[in-house]
Amino acid sequence: MYRLCKLLVFSPHFVLNLLAMISRILAAALLLSLSSALPAQNAAPSTDATAVIPEALKAPTLEDNLRTLTNEIGGRVPGTPAMQKAMQWAFDAFKTAGADKVVYEPFRISHSWAEGATRVRVISPVSFPVHAVSLAWTPPLTPAKQFRIVSVGHGSAQEFAKAGDFAGAVVLVDSDTMKSWDDLFDEYLRAPGIIERAINGKAAAIAFTSTREHNLLYRHINTQTGEIDRIPMVLLARDDAKHIFQLLQQGKKVQVELDVPNRVGPSIRSSNVAAEITGSELPGEFVLLGAHLDSWELGTGALDNGCNAALVIEALRAIKASGIKPKRSIRFVLFSGEEQGLLGSESYAMRHRAELDKASAVIIFDEGTGKTTGFSLGGRKDVADKVSQLLTPFKNDGVNTLTPDAFFGTDNLDFLLEGVPTLVANQQEANYLENYHASSDTFDKVDIPQLKKHVALASYLALAIANLSDRLGPRQNRAQVEALMHETKLDDQLKTFGLWDQWQSGKRGREK
Repeated sequence: MYRLCKLLVFSPHFVLNLLAMISRILAAALLLSLSSALPAQNAAPSTDATAVIPEALKAPTLEDNLRTLTNEIGGRVPGTPAMQKAMQWAFDAFKTAGADKVVYEPFRISHSWAEGATRVRVISPVSFPVHAVSLAWTPPLTPAKQFRIVSVGHGSAQEFAKAGDFAGAVVLVDSDTMKSWDDLFDEYLRAPGIIERAINGKAAAIAFTSTREHNLLYRHINTQTGEIDRIPMVLLARDDAKHIFQLLQQGKKVQVELDVPNRVGPSIRSSNVAAEITGSELPGEFVLLGAHLDSWELGTGALDNGCNAALVIEALRAIKASGIKPKRSIRFVLFSGEEQGLLGSESYAMRHRAELDKASAVIIFDEGTGKTTGFSLGGRKDVADKVSQLLTPFKNDGVNTLTPDAFFGTDNLDFLLEGVPTLVANQQEANYLENYHASSDTFDKVDIPQLKKHVALASYLALAIANLSDRLGPRQNRAQVEALMHETKLDDQLKTFGLWDQWQSGKRGREK
């Protein structure tokens, strides 16, 4: 470092040339790490598809697009001016990338919602402010009121029963620090039971303890339909919540003052933004590559999910720039309303239901920029061999694991329920979990070199599936989808989140 600094002082042109040379070497090494595993032409599912990888790795517009989305537009909640700007950003970026067509596909969300100036303060037996935010789509609790606070431990039925009478009180729910994907899923899975028990016991509100350290706050939502939730809920900074727990454990009676002036409005219109490269031989058949565009607004939505919104746009650019013409159409969709319960992708699947017999696959990226290890196949074991073969060019880079799980939580769900094969990128946690939905989810957390690798993977995979001799897999009928849900326990998840009735009635998923 010292020697480089000296060269900069005495020979700037030499150093600039040296840096340029190093940059070229690093770029070549990255390309070699992927291209070294390319199969021979006679073994590849599509010879042309591998040729998109070098163009995708260049990703010349990726970083600038993402900077604009995160640093200039920021957090993107449907119904807000920021989300309107983001949809225009997506439309314009798709056009610039070379899409054959770009459209807005509008849908409605039952209510608009915005957080006011949430304020929580312990007023007895000591006084101190509590760092807190409201959970999303919860009703207001305003003007400021005083409540006793009651611990219900981690919120199990036994711990609620042990807490005694908490009618009219704020129930305080403990948590463990989050370290893995399982911990995050557990946080969501526990919430419906906690809410039900709190409402049955006539609690005034619920205060959840943050699973993150260092007073980091984040925004979750527990209603999955766009409707306003049934009880006010706040998230407390971990250190402040632990202070309250300690007072309660000492036998102190703790009083808190809450003011949660959330603003709730009527239904709002949002839109998915959809682009297409039209197929050269089978334009009516299609592969869909998607990610969600919306985010929460405490941070700027970089890891969740701005990085993958930019990926989808860059993948379109790479395929067009490569000159390779896909046999089937490739659709590139940025969904809105994902954070409110997958509302945009649900709307898209319903709007295009009549076309889904011609859908070859849906590919979704939604886990930040941790290294991709493979794909979840949404229970579709029948497509595993084909997908494994398609991933051959990336196996030396560690993209070699396929999992048969199916889960609620990202935009593949409604396509899965409609019987379409879906692939969701499985990624290492990296720095995603601590920044998930949090004020810290900002552009500087994005691993740009890794994201470029994901652009190459997504571009290649969408193109390779589009160019298969046959579609990746058939569309399942209703009985097959229901059997898949039972096998993967997806039915239990839908029941937990109150969505099973939508399936049973035929409102969601394959028609009866």
